[in-house]
Amino acid sequence: MKSIIATVQEFTEPGLRDRVVTAARGAAPFDILIAGGTLVDTVTGELRPADIGIVGPVIASVHEAGSRSDAAEIIDAAGAFISPGLIDTHMHIESSMVTPATYAGAVLPRGVTTIVWDPHEFGNVHGTEGVAWALEAVRPLPLRAVVLAPSCVPSAPGLEVAGADFDVSAIEEMLFWPKIGGLAEVMNMRGVIDREPRISAIVQAALVSEKLVCGHARGLTGPDLAAFMAAGVTSDHELVSGADLIAKLRAGLTIELRGSHDHLLPEFVEALDTLGHLPQTVTLCTDDVFPDDLVDGGGLDDVVRRLVRYGMKPEWALQAATLNASVRIGRADLGLIAAGRRADIVIFDDLKDFRARQVIASGTTVARDGRMAVELHPTDPSLLQDSVKLKPLRAEDFKLSATARKVRLATIDRPRFTSWGQMDADVADGYVVPPEGTTLIAVTHRHGRADNRTRLGFLTSWGRWKGAFATTLAHDSHNLTVFGSDPTDMAAAANAVIEAGGGMAVATGGKVDVLLPLPLSGLVSDAPMTEVAEGFRNIRAAMDRMADWQPPYLVFKACFGATLACNPGPHQTDRGIADVGTGRLLETPILEVLE
Repeated sequence: MKSIIATVQEFTEPGLRDRVVTAARGAAPFDILIAGGTLVDTVTGELRPADIGIVGPVIASVHEAGSRSDAAEIIDAAGAFISPGLIDTHMHIESSMVTPATYAGAVLPRGVTTIVWDPHEFGNVHGTEGVAWALEAVRPLPLRAVVLAPSCVPSAPGLEVAGADFDVSAIEEMLFWPKIGGLAEVMNMRGVIDREPRISAIVQAALVSEKLVCGHARGLTGPDLAAFMAAGVTSDHELVSGADLIAKLRAGLTIELRGSHDHLLPEFVEALDTLGHLPQTVTLCTDDVFPDDLVDGGGLDDVVRRLVRYGMKPEWALQAATLNASVRIGRADLGLIAAGRRADIVIFDDLKDFRARQVIASGTTVARDGRMAVELHPTDPSLLQDSVKLKPLRAEDFKLSATARKVRLATIDRPRFTSWGQMDADVADGYVVPPEGTTLIAVTHRHGRADNRTRLGFLTSWGRWKGAFATTLAHDSHNLTVFGSDPTDMAAAANAVIEAGGGMAVATGGKVDVLLPLPLSGLVSDAPMTEVAEGFRNIRAAMDRMADWQPPYLVFKACFGATLACNPGPHQTDRGIADVGTGRLLETPILEVLE
């Protein structure tokens, strides 16, 4: 396997364009000629025969099939379709629980050549050093990464404590870094709309930088949506329905249509079909992809594949994933197969399964037939180690003490779209007896920046649990979060994760059934992709045996968003039960003593 660093020429290298122009006019041969394939024209929507000549990292010519044969290397694309490399406009590598180099090795062979990465998971754990590490980690990779400055660390200031706190000075510093492409998803929607000084200053800093300002506009409509956009936010991936998609397109937002909520994709396809064309402001993204899904299904290629399966024209899906995406991120060198553009090219066997026969990044073949053709260079992960600053917990830490005989509790009702509730509970031996139908959620600060007393909450509509689940991957502050019904199981799962330096564990009967160590930041592993995927697959299977899921909202994935305090409604954090809409924070769920 050859090294990508030694083979990829810089796009702006002096003298390169002389070679490109000379080859384009036929006075010199191409380095590579892709011949015999069908070009997917992302401008006209045509599928047409064409050959492509490449010099260094640049496309020199797109010309009539068979009209030239002068090239150092000829790639036979007969029977295949030629597309620009796919561009994922919003994603988090950390959600796949592997390092950037490992992630690149998983998606490049599938045709994804560019990602827009919000490393706010690393930022929440390690601060600006985590973001700097992210930049360094993608620098030697053939997977192009537009890295954004995390806007909301923590996602709900005052209601949770993460491993760092990005005020406006931290944001201004990162936006000054030349390789930072903009401000990542602005999740503090209420703060932006109400002109809260902290987040308003952060968005203003991004406006001054003249870089991207990306959004997270779940549930916003009417005046609130207009206010959010008027502040300077220009995109959204938090769609909840087909009607929401159309409303936000009409409002003028760039849509990052995400694949992580598959149940909504058929509705999105139907809504776009009613327009009769694909708006140029529709792009595609993965947002979060678990490791087993990445191995089994893929990355952005899987989103394209599913959209086509649900009825979208292949040409539309590819346009959204290439040309529209390149316009959104301001990269005129990407997203189109045309003379003068960067040679990021995928040769697909067909427009149904989208299996990549060959992937070219900056004029270098980086993958063939699903396998990498170049070496990937990982970055030293030392910075990411030893991030779980907790001592072992006891079963008593997962019990709510009370001196009364009966109390009234605040509850967090429903997964994902949460609301406040109340229930009465008995007290026995000095501890609250969890009411029938509730599931315990416990969050413990693990970054060493605040007190680490475990805060307990009571979830309703989460089914009946037969054990416990602990994780340090819990959006977005990534504190230790434990779900369960039995304090002994919860302590066993929590302590397994603490001892592993982070990760996930499932426990029943007081013993650990499955453990997935994620010792880097408590979020990722430097183990091979297949090993991490298998470990997560085992966790998922154990969870399926333990909990009674009820799709689409009561699903395993809901465990990772149950602490996402920037979203509307109550959420459990390391400070208590927090509601960003009202600013309410309950350090204890006990509302009043009844007896």
